[in-house]
Amino acid sequence: MVRNRLWKIFTVAALLISLLPAGVGNAAATLTEVPYAMDSSNQAGWWTPLETYGTGLEYAYMAYNAPGSTSGTHKVYIARRDGTGAWSNIPVMNGSTVAEYNDDVGHNQPSIARDGSGRFHVFASMHNDSWRYFRSDTVGGAPQNHSADMPTPSSFRGTYPVLTTAPNGDVYLLIRSGLDSAGYRPGVLFRWNNAASTWSQVAVVGATAGRSFYPNDLVFDANGDLHILFEWSAFVSSALRHELSYLKYSPSTGSFYKADGSAVTAPVSLSTADIVQPLGPTEAYVQDGGDPGGPGVQSAKLAVDSAGSPKIVYRYREEGSTNFSVKYASFASGSWNLQTVYDLTQTRAAIDITWTGSTVRVYYAKYSGTDRAYMAVPSGSTGWNLTSIAPGKPIERLSVERNANGIDILYLVDITNSKLYYGRN
Repeated sequence: MVRNRLWKIFTVAALLISLLPAGVGNAAATLTEVPYAMDSSNQAGWWTPLETYGTGLEYAYMAYNAPGSTSGTHKVYIARRDGTGAWSNIPVMNGSTVAEYNDDVGHNQPSIARDGSGRFHVFASMHNDSWRYFRSDTVGGAPQNHSADMPTPSSFRGTYPVLTTAPNGDVYLLIRSGLDSAGYRPGVLFRWNNAASTWSQVAVVGATAGRSFYPNDLVFDANGDLHILFEWSAFVSSALRHELSYLKYSPSTGSFYKADGSAVTAPVSLSTADIVQPLGPTEAYVQDGGDPGGPGVQSAKLAVDSAGSPKIVYRYREEGSTNFSVKYASFASGSWNLQTVYDLTQTRAAIDITWTGSTVRVYYAKYSGTDRAYMAVPSGSTGWNLTSIAPGKPIERLSVERNANGIDILYLVDITNSKLYYGRN
């Protein structure tokens, strides 16, 4: 009789546990509000606004848009958190004044990298604009305008600059070039040679007539190879993109490769690119400055595992759906394997991924709700456990970087309350 009662108790307890929301029992991230005013324009999906540095003592650098001198403008700053947790606000300078530009949500946001000498590199507020490039003249100093150092004709125009730092201290930039007379917008890769303190163009990475290139992410592996992620849209532009693509570049050989190791010639086209997410049955390229509806990709980020294999998270609107789901792609046995991480409600163009040394962590933001920012980790062969990482905070944009101490550092944006958060997870 006692055994039957105990069995019933255990059964009910197991049932209640199974009904708990995913992620119960996992801790939320530790958040600190950045003590500086943030502008409402500080929001993007493609950007790389976060940089970390140091083992033991940890430093974080958060490039962001601060309120401008008038409505509809913003100024560019770097919020610096030092190894003791103290904050300082570093202005990005355009001559004798702080760099200031018009708001343009989804385009005029900053990306940052720190080179091997400790100098900041910032590309800010570029939407088919000439270079707006800033670099520190001293280690850790306020970046100054160095647009004239970029190795392109004065006619160059660029959008969506994403940055990363190589193991040797060089900095790499992926950016979409402006309008082309042949009807395409290519993606171009640049390198900052840290030893020589010079920029050079590495290659035109991708170009297809009638299509526009959308940079997503750059990540180096332990071997010094650069992993590149990008999307395509109809020319001239569209909020809905397609055929998420991957490429690996080896700086030591100057060669480009697909995930299976086969060499390809840059620039890749849609016929030669390594397509991660192929077109769905009704998916089509539509030139639309807004969202034309239907299946498609919008935002993607990249990590690499200990073996240098790519791990990709992206938002994809499936056939017949009105919501963008969160998808995960990994490469194994000669092909891309695709999984759905989350598809219950609408998500924002805010997504990232890290590799912990043994598994991936996927970060994303729901469109609404009390809790919006989530982390997902694999559970079993196809399942995912979900954890709210910023309970009660209406996070709409995010960026994440795993630092040298194995901690995920979070850049979380609360547009509703004009707040920026630093997080540790």
